[in-house]
Amino acid sequence: MKTIRLMAVGGTIAYRALFNWTTPGMFVGTLLVGPLFQLLFFAYLGRQLQVADDRFYIVGNAVLTASLACVFGGTMAVANERRYGTLGHVLLSPRSRTLIFWGRVLPYAGNGLLIAVVTLTVGALLLGLRIPLSALPGLLLAMAAGSLACGFFGLTLGALGLRFRDVWVISNVAVALLLLLTGVNVPADGLPGWMVTVGQWLPITHAASAARSFAAGEGFASAAPALGRELLVGAVYAAAAVILLKIFETESRRRASLDTY
Repeated sequence: MKTIRLMAVGGTIAYRALFNWTTPGMFVGTLLVGPLFQLLFFAYLGRQLQVADDRFYIVGNAVLTASLACVFGGTMAVANERRYGTLGHVLLSPRSRTLIFWGRVLPYAGNGLLIAVVTLTVGALLLGLRIPLSALPGLLLAMAAGSLACGFFGLTLGALGLRFRDVWVISNVAVALLLLLTGVNVPADGLPGWMVTVGQWLPITHAASAARSFAAGEGFASAAPALGRELLVGAVYAAAAVILLKIFETESRRRASLDTY
């Protein structure tokens, strides 16, 4: 119970502190309207080029939209602590820093899930995609798995903020790689082999595959392998984030560079 409380309450407080400066209009414009236009662009481009049907682009891009909030949110969970000079207070806490930073991921994953649901709903209404009601729980599960994996992926990038000054360049490149390599806009059989291989170890790839299976009316048994792989990818990045945070924390203490930005 104490572990859950530490992760939930700590993550919520940190989330509120980080977004204290924003406004509803900025949230809607940046995280809801922008991803929707991205979905519409690729859907109409796909129609013109006849690469795939609307379901492919609507479902794939809906899952992908979670990456913006989750990757940048996970990155900011660490990098902004250093930027605003509060990292030392976190590292001096007697509580487990692993649980503290894992807890930071949860609000961003929830944020990403909200964005994915809104994007899928609006995109399906605008483009006339009918999704079976029986597929909705599975779609929600697939988008939640993708959002959580993206959050831990962002936390891993944020850990680099203890070593590098400009972690935002890395985050922007990472988001672009998710767009290119996860197969959300180009079918995997149309990508070079090395891209497919790299994409297998990125978040969203397997979540999008599972979501497409659910949207097509297939059962849980058909989507379960992809869901399992997505959760495995998320677990790998969660572990990688902890290892990198520990290594860079130790190195930064030795170099006395924790509060340098």
